[in-house]
Amino acid sequence: MPLNAKLFSAFYGRARAFRAALRLAPLALALLSWSQPLAAATSDFKVYESLKILARVFYEVNSRFVEEPDNATLVHGAVRGMLSSLDPHSSFFTADEMVELRQETSGAFSGVGVEITMKENVITVVSPIEDTPAFRAGIHSGDQIVSIDGKPAIDMNLMEAVKFIRGPVGSSVTFTIARPGVREPFEITVVRAKIPLISVRTQEMGSGIGYIHIRNFQGGTTAELEKAVKELAAKKSLDGIILDLRNDPGGLLDQSVAVSGLFLGRVPVVETRGRREDQDVIYKSEKGAIVPLGAPMVVLVNEGSASASEIVAGALQDYGRALIVGTRTFGKGSVQSIVPLPDGSGMRLTTARFYTPTGRSIQIEGIVPDVLVRNPLPPDYQAPREEDLEGHLRGADEAPGAKSPTPAPAPEEEADPEPYVPPDKHFSQMTPDERLAADKQLATAFNLLKNGEVTNVFTGEPKEPAAPLAQRDDLPEEG
Repeated sequence: MPLNAKLFSAFYGRARAFRAALRLAPLALALLSWSQPLAAATSDFKVYESLKILARVFYEVNSRFVEEPDNATLVHGAVRGMLSSLDPHSSFFTADEMVELRQETSGAFSGVGVEITMKENVITVVSPIEDTPAFRAGIHSGDQIVSIDGKPAIDMNLMEAVKFIRGPVGSSVTFTIARPGVREPFEITVVRAKIPLISVRTQEMGSGIGYIHIRNFQGGTTAELEKAVKELAAKKSLDGIILDLRNDPGGLLDQSVAVSGLFLGRVPVVETRGRREDQDVIYKSEKGAIVPLGAPMVVLVNEGSASASEIVAGALQDYGRALIVGTRTFGKGSVQSIVPLPDGSGMRLTTARFYTPTGRSIQIEGIVPDVLVRNPLPPDYQAPREEDLEGHLRGADEAPGAKSPTPAPAPEEEADPEPYVPPDKHFSQMTPDERLAADKQLATAFNLLKNGEVTNVFTGEPKEPAAPLAQRDDLPEEG
């Protein structure tokens, strides 16, 4: 889920081909040249000593391995291992994978439409994308992928799994799925299709209430949302808005800031803080509000709401612009920067944490709803959150090396008061009344708005306690 829009723009440039040095002397010189600015910056020659180990291993493999190795493969493997040791969201991309990454954020791709992550070294489904082959085939959030077309997934990393999952339109891929609560693994075959990256869907719910669902935050999300809101407003006056961010895995930082501005106006939305000064940035929306600021709002979130969607929910909550309904969010409060490398490959590196307008870090904790409502779920259903991911970044208030505690669930989240009944058709095919009957969280949001129980206290300033962002002297002026 890349967030740093400035560094991401550099990803589009073509780099010249990379040619690695094959012998120890040139390699040692290269490593020395890399280590010098690091050593100067840290005043610690342990960095150089560590790089000497890497150079020695590279030399030994190059000169003594039973077959002549491919040096690019060695370098890529070393970089991949280095990044994967940091946290679950830092990773290496080959040149082909960089192209796929660009497609994910700006166009379309051929696949099944499923968001995956690594949980306890197992490829695990975060959520199927609504109205895609994976969704229609019955793949669920929390499903563990045991194999892909008969290839064991236990030793795959995320990008390798994506490579096997994607393929030509019309071709099929068979998953072996282990599902919590189901005794034996089972197979699901899905036919690949063109997955259009349409991120915004709307529906009139009645009583002057408009429903807006943002599936992810990609390059055109803000423009899509502007168009959708104008179309809703043209049909009927908007007396209330339901913004659905459930199962939204996030995306681009700049889009989350701009989307927030459509509901808040030109205000500070999020702050990033890292180890370097240039990573400490306050992002203020440059978009004016297009939704009447007096119209009450409810935002729906759940455990699949992550990253950019948490930025939007947190900002709307902090300013008192919307009531948050649902369950605690995923808790991914970190920023990833995409850094292109000379051979066309690249890396995604976690470079900062982000904070809501009142200075809250949501790493691990997530966004806690104002009104806790849990939809009935299948028995033994478990969806991963950030604290479940191996090697996750600690929360902002934890001591280095401390293990992040799992936030205690609210009483309303501990058990389902109603039995789970799977819907007989896709939500997109339901009438508003059918959706309200099948979706407890949506029905709660609708009834709160319809009955006038949502108080909009938005004044242009975050709610108490006072926000460090809003009081900073270096905020950009409104244009």
